[in-house]
Amino acid sequence: MTTPLNARHRLAALPRYAALNGEDFTGEDLASARPSELRFTRCSFAGVDLRRATLDGCWFKFCDLSGADLRGASLLGVRLSGCDLRDADLSDADLTDAKFGRVNSGRPPYGLTNVTGVRLKGAVLRNVQLDDVIGWPSDADNIA
Repeated sequence: MTTPLNARHRLAALPRYAALNGEDFTGEDLASARPSELRFTRCSFAGVDLRRATLDGCWFKFCDLSGADLRGASLLGVRLSGCDLRDADLSDADLTDAKFGRVNSGRPPYGLTNVTGVRLKGAVLRNVQLDDVIGWPSDADNIA
């Protein structure tokens, strides 16, 4: 009898560039997850524990990451388009070459990424690109 894969192992088993649409990971423990450059569309990671996850090269489109715990996560080259990151914790995360942007949904101002209340203390923000992002923090206490 085989044991069913938990969400962390299932994501790791998917091939590089696999696409997931409409998946709900709410309540899952994805700490230290290591998916291979997956494409997430309309997936929910609301309040999910993604501490120390390696999400390098992943694409998130219209995903809910509100309240997600991404402390210490590696987000090298990640793309977040039209996503909800309100109150997410990205402290000590590496966001080198990350792109936060919008999706042309046909009706402005829809399709914008919302980072209101995001925590970035100690995060690496080298070459981060922002395109029509709502709520990017400018206070030194939140970033330094």
